[in-house]
Amino acid sequence: MGKKKKHKKEDGDKAAKKARQAGGKSRKPAGKTVSKPAKPSRKMRKQAEPDLESPRPVSPVTRKGTRPRAKTASAPAKAGGALRILFVASECTPFAKIGGLADAVAALPKALIRLGHDVRILMPLYRGVDREKHRIRFRSSVCVHMGQGEENWVGLHETLLEDTVPVYFIEHDRFYGRAGIYDDWEWGEYGDNAFRFALLCKSALQVCKDLDFIPHVLHGHDWPGALCGAFLKTWDRVLSPLSQTASVLTIHNIGHQGVYHASVFPYLGLGGDYFHPGVIEDHGKVNLLKAGVFFADAITTVSPTYKEEIKTPLGGQGLAPFLNGRHEDFFGVLNGVDYEHWDPATDPLLPARYSGEDLRGKARCKFALQERMGLARDAEAPIFGVVSRFARQKGFDLLKEALPRALQDMHCQVVVLGQGDPATEDFFRWLVQTYPGKAGAQIGFSNETAHLIEAGSDFFLMPSLYEPCGLNQMYSLKYGTLPVVRATGGLEDTVVNYNESTGEGTGFKFYEPSGMAVYYTMGWAVSTWFDRPQHIDRMRAAAMAQDFGWHKPAAQYEKVYRHALEKRKKW
Repeated sequence: MGKKKKHKKEDGDKAAKKARQAGGKSRKPAGKTVSKPAKPSRKMRKQAEPDLESPRPVSPVTRKGTRPRAKTASAPAKAGGALRILFVASECTPFAKIGGLADAVAALPKALIRLGHDVRILMPLYRGVDREKHRIRFRSSVCVHMGQGEENWVGLHETLLEDTVPVYFIEHDRFYGRAGIYDDWEWGEYGDNAFRFALLCKSALQVCKDLDFIPHVLHGHDWPGALCGAFLKTWDRVLSPLSQTASVLTIHNIGHQGVYHASVFPYLGLGGDYFHPGVIEDHGKVNLLKAGVFFADAITTVSPTYKEEIKTPLGGQGLAPFLNGRHEDFFGVLNGVDYEHWDPATDPLLPARYSGEDLRGKARCKFALQERMGLARDAEAPIFGVVSRFARQKGFDLLKEALPRALQDMHCQVVVLGQGDPATEDFFRWLVQTYPGKAGAQIGFSNETAHLIEAGSDFFLMPSLYEPCGLNQMYSLKYGTLPVVRATGGLEDTVVNYNESTGEGTGFKFYEPSGMAVYYTMGWAVSTWFDRPQHIDRMRAAAMAQDFGWHKPAAQYEKVYRHALEKRKKW
């Protein structure tokens, strides 16, 4: 009898132990001292992970009166399996574009689809988007709940990007029915931008549930897409089809963080505990990018060098401590180039096509560029091209100092395409008037002119104070137009500096952010053009042989997504 009772006691102890092992503490932070959620117990019971091909859960919107069970949530993909990914961004070529962000958002999904993944894009339907040209059609209405019980009814529209990538548009005239994306040229930045893009991120979650498209990963881009991870881990933390969906945040430019008045915080509906310096609060305001860094399961930026730069106090612009705190989940992935649109051998926008084996078409493009920009027809004069937003970051203060002296002292020409800062626009108008036949400028933006400058120029100027990745220098390399760049960010990663002894390299670099450094580097390029033409030919051949296609970063992002899915399990 005593022996039997002992066995019963041991069985009871084992049962109690199993019960303790099955327990788990709430992940919700307590009070305002939250900085980072505690790690879950190693003994916490893992949820079953259904096979990747298991039936997807039915949206709670399409089945009124039902609540999705936790076990129906989308499970992380098995190693090597296909992933479902939704990009959330404020820009996407060709629908709405300000800078390189739009090109990256359009190109990376195509490369991922070629690897077998199901990738889609969600963005706002701005007033300037041409619905007829892009065959955008209304699909349904969506009810998006925000903080303080506010309901926002939005229209969901859709199209296909190049007959390959599904693109969804959120229509909400109160927020997106405006001429600009972030600002108005006359009135400046929109004061309600935090509300506008918070609604975009929250809409992404509801659209997924309404369409029964339960992604493994939500991929938000820059501060407008940064709140995807925050909403996943608060609003949809439990009892949601999205409760296992991971989030990835890509920082395209840390100089824009989405810092706004704290009055937007109740609209987010995150809960008061998160208005904290370690999460979203920034000197009494909200910082959307900072919140994205806290909540994202993985963080990327657009070049390895830029990743290291923004981990420093100067480069991080206030976020360096938070990025260093996420160093295990932080990756530098160099952007790629969409060679379907940027290849001189197939470019339909050029007056003549050419390749590394036959450069005769490049000479014709040079004459066409000189004619269009009002330059003297001169085959011997090297042309320096510029295509850029007129912003201080791009180093235009350096160009204002260097270009007049270069045009005065050197046998060269300069062409410029861009718009932005009014003072910079006026400077280039003055430059054209002061150096007729040697300087040409087109204020505004033209895709056709941008392609012609890449093809017709001999050198391409990018004196950026900082450059997260940069795309134009990679376009230039493909077009045999040697970049003249400041060695920072992606410019450092993509351009090989000229070796005067061997003739090796793909461009010309300088380091000091000064007008004189630009001037002397332009002089270095011009002297090489006239004194060592065989080196120019060798560098052009090397430049045009470079491969910065999106297949390389797509393979790296696959690894980032799987890292994020593993990280998501530990939240």
